[in-house]
Amino acid sequence: MADAKLVSVFPVTAPIPTADDIISIETPQGQPMAIPLPGTQAPGYSPIYRNVHSLDGLIDVLHPAVQTLYEGFENTVRTRGDAKFLGHREYIPEYKTWSAYKWESYSRVAERRTDFGSGLLRLARDFAGITELTNFPVGIYAPNRPEWIITDFALQAYGLYAVTLYDSLGPDASEYIMNLTETRILVASINNIPEILAIKSQLPYLKIIISMDDLESPLDMPGHSKRSLLKTWTATQDVKLFSFSEVEKMGRDDLVPHHPPLPNGILTINFTSGTTGRPKGVVLTHANALAALAACSCHLAFEHRAQIIVISYLPLAHIYERLTLAQVMCFGAAYGFFHGQVLEVLDDIKALRPTVFPSVPRLLNRVEEAVRVKTVNAPGMAGAISRKALQSKLDDMANGGQGRSVLWDALWSRKIRKNAGFDRLQVITTGSAPITGDTLQFLRAAFACNVVQGYGLTESFAFGLLGEPTDKTPDHCGPPAISVEIRLRDVPEMNYRSTDEGGPRGELLMRGPIIFREYYKAPDKTAEAFDKDGWFLTGDVAKIDSRGRVHIIDRVKNFFKLSQGEYVAPEQIENVYIAGSDLISTAFVHGDSVQSFLVGIFGVNPDNFAPFASRVLGSHISPTDQHALAAACDQIAVREAVLKNMSKAVARSKLQGFEKVKNLMIKVEPFTPENGLVTPTMKTKRNECVKYYRADIDRMYAEGDLTKGTIRSKL
Repeated sequence: MADAKLVSVFPVTAPIPTADDIISIETPQGQPMAIPLPGTQAPGYSPIYRNVHSLDGLIDVLHPAVQTLYEGFENTVRTRGDAKFLGHREYIPEYKTWSAYKWESYSRVAERRTDFGSGLLRLARDFAGITELTNFPVGIYAPNRPEWIITDFALQAYGLYAVTLYDSLGPDASEYIMNLTETRILVASINNIPEILAIKSQLPYLKIIISMDDLESPLDMPGHSKRSLLKTWTATQDVKLFSFSEVEKMGRDDLVPHHPPLPNGILTINFTSGTTGRPKGVVLTHANALAALAACSCHLAFEHRAQIIVISYLPLAHIYERLTLAQVMCFGAAYGFFHGQVLEVLDDIKALRPTVFPSVPRLLNRVEEAVRVKTVNAPGMAGAISRKALQSKLDDMANGGQGRSVLWDALWSRKIRKNAGFDRLQVITTGSAPITGDTLQFLRAAFACNVVQGYGLTESFAFGLLGEPTDKTPDHCGPPAISVEIRLRDVPEMNYRSTDEGGPRGELLMRGPIIFREYYKAPDKTAEAFDKDGWFLTGDVAKIDSRGRVHIIDRVKNFFKLSQGEYVAPEQIENVYIAGSDLISTAFVHGDSVQSFLVGIFGVNPDNFAPFASRVLGSHISPTDQHALAAACDQIAVREAVLKNMSKAVARSKLQGFEKVKNLMIKVEPFTPENGLVTPTMKTKRNECVKYYRADIDRMYAEGDLTKGTIRSKL
């Protein structure tokens, strides 16, 4: 990498650090967190910024003796082999409930990954026609579960790499990814296998499917096991089917020595979420992972890192969760899986009582809404006390404090934490999309813990920026991490320039050891992603403040123009409406270029929307009655009332007149991975939303401006 030397956190002469040897980065209050390097400004560009803790060189590893995730896991097994690692819950049919968490130790997981890896190599040689038993891809297609991790760690132990598929991708994307990577072996959960077999005729490379679930049970009726039901299908499709446990047994009977990866070896081909077009295969190396891991470990503050407990529910196919896993593994901490139903994740949280909660804004918005209903929006004395507690904490943060209070932490936050299963919670991390400042401050106050917002991409191994835990200022993603340097490039067509008054603005560029190697089999896309000096072009527009913190304010390509020539950045507007009105939880704002105003599709918050709609319609609607909620959403009187409420809520915002929504449709759950309108990490697929809701968009424009109250007279 040009213009920056690389260094480790710990020198080679020091012992390999334990979890509690790592000291978190902290910048004195009011001091710069990142600074511009002298002499680095150029026409059309801001200076290069680095974190004040890495001015002399970017961090690439914690310790020179650990340069791959394989070496990191081996070190943890040596030092904390008996510690609990992977936890899961089992379904108990007779009680129709889920068990307490059951754990496998680091040593046990190490044994299983060697068993499975040895068996997998045997299958690759005997049935997949693979003669060079190293550096080939293996697909993983399943929800989060222990076998996902064991497969991934087995691939690392034998110099192989994972091609990860989202559990909700659908057949078209799965077909594209598996054919692009020429995947011959797929490890999948049983529920995904029929989907793959249905398109097997379009998957010429696929030779072996390994089911994470057992294919036979003593309780099966003769001829009715999963293996029996799939046998005819697999035989006609020329694919071999094995269970995970069978492959482990093959390996135990014929163990193969490890073939460890090199730092520049491929760890994974991780496909972008695909908000536009086909997903791109991001080639990430062990070196990328170790640089992100080193930086993330130093930036996040924990008490007793080895005792951390993390809940795993964000998809492991997404790089955000892979980085979380790497941290857990490095610390020798515990990693508990949700039981598979996102809507029931709160039950898993109460059973696990995690200390760290990685999340995304859409879920945190719902957490905020649920807590508000029970606290500050509650009637009577409970609501009054909650509002007083919240305001006290918000005022403290606004005056430079940490938002903590001996009184209110004990009387208010303690109860909130206990009811949610968060009584041991230390840190909430949020990324993947912007979160509003109001939500961030509310969560910090309510849960009395650190809530930090970060920024990263698949191409930067999920890292790049992270707010410092003691910095309670909202609306930024923190300074550049110690493993990356940044600069801004002018975007004159959007009026963003590095010379802007109040701080440089422009497209965010990143460079450092966390940045990916290439897009798989796409040299043209790779070339487009970098400039001539090796800077990765993120496509996000940012502003850098006086302390070196980065504010993501726009997308380079994510804007449109209305008929009068006004440029509109929809994501900013959506965030304003979500933050301003408690009636809605999701938003999609759109403007046709031949139209003069904006329209929107909004998802309701049932707990607040139901009583609101009940008052408008004069009849009771339950928050749990999906049919009644949907019917209310279609009523023109309700639509007008909701828009009026939302317009009042954002009246004091900085939105200009043309940025305000003038007509809307409201729905119970308009954007889900299942209907293909958001990615598995809940990023909106804007082009798909326009296509999906085209009829609604056309109807709103035909109705006209709903704020003028003229629509009912037209009906």
